[in-house]
Amino acid sequence: MMASARATSVSAYLDELAQQRRLSAHTVNNYRHDLDSLCTLIGELCGDCAFAAVDPAHIRRFVVQLHKSGLGGRSLARTLSAWRGFYRWLGEHGQATQNPVDSVRAPKSPKALPKALSPDEASRLLAADAEGLLEVRDQAIFELFYSSGLRLAELAALDISCLDDLLAGEVRVLGKRSKLRIVPVGSKAREAVTAWAALRGRLASADETALFVGQRGKRLGMRMIQLRLQRRGLTQGLPARVHPHMLRHSFASHVLQSSGDLRAVQEMLGHASIASTQVYTHLDFQHLAAVYDQAHPRAKRKPE
Repeated sequence: MMASARATSVSAYLDELAQQRRLSAHTVNNYRHDLDSLCTLIGELCGDCAFAAVDPAHIRRFVVQLHKSGLGGRSLARTLSAWRGFYRWLGEHGQATQNPVDSVRAPKSPKALPKALSPDEASRLLAADAEGLLEVRDQAIFELFYSSGLRLAELAALDISCLDDLLAGEVRVLGKRSKLRIVPVGSKAREAVTAWAALRGRLASADETALFVGQRGKRLGMRMIQLRLQRRGLTQGLPARVHPHMLRHSFASHVLQSSGDLRAVQEMLGHASIASTQVYTHLDFQHLAAVYDQAHPRAKRKPE
């Protein structure tokens, strides 16, 4: 019976996140996964006990279990954040008298820098000849990723109604927390999108509003975009598995290398905090360090 009550509370909380706070479906699904995990751990520990019966010692035990199962520090931090917000909501609704997650922190793990292509690798990725209909579409997608630093979900959600603005040199997207931003679109991307727009009618269903469509005439799914980009990277002989976020990282890193304008990059990426953008300064330093190692007389390794 209590397990059913826990599920009811979780559903009510997720509905509030989706309907009132307007979080994206992807974010809500992440919360659902984390809270399902909490319910499972509570059930394994004490069966039908209520959320209010959980204390900080229980939460620490859950963290240890998840860590042993392979979750790293960043994933655990995200999970604890989801639990902490949920318990805050339970308190506001009279279902808990304390927040047992407040005093619990995730174990630290080393920060991994985002993987980005070099400018030469990005050029190689985009240098393939677009011979068929699908290749023309893919070229427009990949150029737009690299030109504007869009997230995968943002690009997949673009409608044909954005075409006039896009071909005029900008694209409007709804980012995280439904925040609207306007991002410039470069000439190569505009050329590629123009070529695709001329052919889109051969694939798109009559009532389809999506800018990018698949072979069935409907909106192209995010998973298919990932697979097509991965395949392009392999055919172009790139050393790493290329994914959409790698092109977003490459866009940010290359713009920052050329301009040094961190605030502008923050705006174009749609980061709420400058701290999220500052990771690209580390990538920029890696690039400068590599140039130094190759160019400075005292940095060159002597032949053995």
